Amino acid sequence: MSRVVVLGAGISGHTAASFARKWLPARDTVTVVSPNAEYNWIPSNIWVGVGLMRPEQVAFPLAPVYERHGIELVQGAAREIHPEGDAGDPRPYVVVEPARAGSAGGPEKVHYDFLVNATGPSLRFDLTEGLGPGAHSLSVCTVDHAVQTAAALDEAVERMRRGEHQRFLVGMGHGSCTCEGAAFEYVVNLEFELRARKVRDKAEIVWITNEHELGDFGMGGMHLRRGGYVVPSAVFTASLFAERGIRWITRAHVDRVEPGLVHYETLDGAEREEPFDFAMLLPPFSGVGLQAVDAGGGAMTDRLFLPNGFMRVDADYTPKPFEAWEVADWPRTYQSPELPNVFAAGIAFAPPHAISRPHTSPTGTPIAPAPPRTGMPSAEIGRAVARSIVDMIGGAPRPTATASMAEMGAACVASAGANPLTGTAASMTVYPIVPDFARWPDYGRDMDRTFGEIGLAGHWIKILLHHLFLYKARLRPGWSLIPE
Repeated sequence: MSRVVVLGAGISGHTAASFARKWLPARDTVTVVSPNAEYNWIPSNIWVGVGLMRPEQVAFPLAPVYERHGIELVQGAAREIHPEGDAGDPRPYVVVEPARAGSAGGPEKVHYDFLVNATGPSLRFDLTEGLGPGAHSLSVCTVDHAVQTAAALDEAVERMRRGEHQRFLVGMGHGSCTCEGAAFEYVVNLEFELRARKVRDKAEIVWITNEHELGDFGMGGMHLRRGGYVVPSAVFTASLFAERGIRWITRAHVDRVEPGLVHYETLDGAEREEPFDFAMLLPPFSGVGLQAVDAGGGAMTDRLFLPNGFMRVDADYTPKPFEAWEVADWPRTYQSPELPNVFAAGIAFAPPHAISRPHTSPTGTPIAPAPPRTGMPSAEIGRAVARSIVDMIGGAPRPTATASMAEMGAACVASAGANPLTGTAASMTVYPIVPDFARWPDYGRDMDRTFGEIGLAGHWIKILLHHLFLYKARLRPGWSLIPE
């Protein structure tokens, strides 16, 4: 009997656990360790954040789903990995802290034969003074954050209906942020919702981002064929913002948030300010702080993780100039180079380098997006890791499945207003995610598989995907036939 333990029940972890359970014989066990009792389809949090969906429409309890499918759920937060076990017991295990303070029994040892680190990110609001729901800005990173943001929006709308002007600031709360796409979705949905509530004339909307150009999204931007021309995503995004009256600030690092005022540094080193009445600013990410301990109790964290807390996998982490990076640097199997029975999936793995060109201000502040690893790539990686583990349990000497972001495409449907008749969405595909200029010298990507359109059809696709992926996540009949 083999025991597979998955740390995290987000998109990547939930996908890995679901497929491992489907493919493994009943004698093998699959255990998910998660501090959260619910699965949250995070892409739809933006609709909660503008008041168009309720929390129960984007989340559901995990326990009934896992019980029905024979997956064990341990509710708690993984704190330590002991890959060598203890001096008297060599079986590897994870130390799990109960999710609820004061729970009987204290920390628990969860033994494993194969381990998947899919812990996702730690939301580092603390890296920017005054950032976050506990301070002076809002977020849609969790369901609770999105509910709070929707309430703040309702209050702002009431003020506008009384004749007050409101300034909305949306975007990145730090120079190293990723997930520009989520904030992009929120700002265009916010603008649409203000028009729907007939208060748009009382609102100024400002987009603030660490991107060097609009439409970078942490992927170095992309090029799209439109009307017989090849258009950079910067033009595509600027056009969309201009049509909606959204002002933008690029190349910005937010270094302090005060009540009603953001202080930020631009790439040229200038210190600037932007006032606001409502600010939804996403935080930078780091790993969750997992520690690794050897059999003698000594620290081995730096052997398994980079300083940012993300796990080392089969990537090339050799420092090199941006021009020297190659697609071959990117991981393919997500196996730990130190521990053959340990994998990292989704946001938990450490990228070998940025996809967007790094930039640093004259004061030494890095201002550039980190590589995105959410949504479709996370699910693809989770499935590949599960396949490899199942085959290795069956006798394969090494991982059998790959999911390199340099060999993987991604599709994104970014909502730009939710209404069955007047809503729109930007539908984009990119292949590959990490550009490969050796294969496609002009733009780094296959132009036959990279495109973008905006319109009502995209909105209907977005709605369909919301229901389809929640159906899949609930492991309903036929779930495994639905693509990642």
